[in-house]
Amino acid sequence: METFKCECGHLNHVGTVICESCGKPQDETATDLLDMKYEGTARRSIVNNQTFIDKVWTFFSSVKVAVVIIVITLIAAALGTIFPQRDLLPPTADPTTYYQDEYGTFGKIYDFIGLDNTFNSWWFMLLVASIGISLVICSLDRIVPLYKALNKQTVTRHPGFLKRQRMFGTTKVENITEEIEKAKKSLIKKRYKIREENGNILAEKGRFSRWGPYVNHIGLIIFLIGVMLRYVPGMYLDKALWVQEGELKPIVGTNQNYYIKLNDFHMETYNKKTEGKVYEEAIERFGNDKIPKNYQADVTLYKRQGNLIPGEEPKLTKVKDFNIRVNEPLKFQNFALYQVDYKIGEFSAFLFTLEDKKTGKKLGPLKVDLQNPKEVYDLKNGYKVELRNYFPDFYFNSDGVPDTKTRKPNNPAFVFKMTTPETPKGEVAFVAIKQNIEPDGVNKYKMTFAGIETKDSTGLTVRKDLTLWLLGIGGTIFMIGVIQGMYWYHRRVWIQNQDGEIWIAAFTNKNYYGLKQELKKVLGDTKIELPIDQQSEKSV
Repeated sequence: METFKCECGHLNHVGTVICESCGKPQDETATDLLDMKYEGTARRSIVNNQTFIDKVWTFFSSVKVAVVIIVITLIAAALGTIFPQRDLLPPTADPTTYYQDEYGTFGKIYDFIGLDNTFNSWWFMLLVASIGISLVICSLDRIVPLYKALNKQTVTRHPGFLKRQRMFGTTKVENITEEIEKAKKSLIKKRYKIREENGNILAEKGRFSRWGPYVNHIGLIIFLIGVMLRYVPGMYLDKALWVQEGELKPIVGTNQNYYIKLNDFHMETYNKKTEGKVYEEAIERFGNDKIPKNYQADVTLYKRQGNLIPGEEPKLTKVKDFNIRVNEPLKFQNFALYQVDYKIGEFSAFLFTLEDKKTGKKLGPLKVDLQNPKEVYDLKNGYKVELRNYFPDFYFNSDGVPDTKTRKPNNPAFVFKMTTPETPKGEVAFVAIKQNIEPDGVNKYKMTFAGIETKDSTGLTVRKDLTLWLLGIGGTIFMIGVIQGMYWYHRRVWIQNQDGEIWIAAFTNKNYYGLKQELKKVLGDTKIELPIDQQSEKSV
């Protein structure tokens, strides 16, 4: 930015309305009070607006623009919470149809315009980044000129500067030096820092409070950096993991380095007989089996040894046994496994017998593990059942063909090929709950349900967050800035000898009432008159 020289010899940037050194107003004909928000210094966003970079800087340095971006971001975040986000849907839900099935037309629109993935979308990340850019530019555009102006201010200020302060007054006394010295001692007692020049005084305290808003900005910028880091792979994880009793599963996000096995799941409820009167009213209202007391998953954590070779069972080493309860997660390395959900009596295996429809003779039973079914079940003596197809969550799709909604065995259906000495070519049957269809005509044999085995399942949330410390630092710095700017004030008092009179002017960035009360005490032992609040005088 270009500069010009004040009559005091100080070089100021073009656009400065109050000399940074002596305080001389550039418009000496004006009589209104000086705008001291940024000490009247030139800001880049106001002075420079020529190049593309200048225009971008000016755009993001506007407080109004920052407020608009924040409001848009808040509205987008609010809309993103109307329905569950895609990554928080139930594990059995189909994201492509869930919103329309559950919430109708509005849910379909919600999914279509991308609000189902708001917080992971590029446009939401762009909004968050824009807030950060605005904070940085707003801060630099104001804090740099303000810092320079406060550091370059001299003790002796231009008469025009003193006259146009909100609090200003003049007093004629016989011994000017003595009265100024008395005022100086009183100001020191009030913990003002004193600077002297040619018998004039500049008393100042609480300058650090002027940086409170910018400390806020630094805290927010650090906080936003922490938020943005959550999109970096490996920095943040929040995924669901369902494990059935007796099942061994790799833990998501660990690159299959860690496995978990659910040994047992317990669900306890309060009972009127055992709990006494503490929960008596609630138990009577909801029933003995409705009020949960404890959800507990007894698990074993394993660590994989060596490399994972496709097709081979991983070599695991036991790390520890642990009982996961609500708010008592299993923690290892940077991961934590929380108990969040459960399923009681989930299908684990179906038992079938191969039955001769004419004689009623049954062979078996054979057990179909719904998590890991076999392809062939040999019943010996020429009797064999082949599992040709398996639909864990069976339904007929739009083409009328059997299909599965999910990989969870919520509604299992099977296509069996049955081979016997009487039917060496085999017979095909489609078997589902309460359905037994023979597509090739009437079969001699059929698959008959012989029983169901169930197991409990636990729903765990796998969490990893390497950004918490950064979010904590950002939040702490933000609160320091809030306290810094809220409970302290920047106060300055100028006392000068002007042509045989004592001129006194005072400034504070907030709470002029408190400044007036303080000046009454400072000037109480002197003959210097209390300066007038010129703004109050004008309003009257």
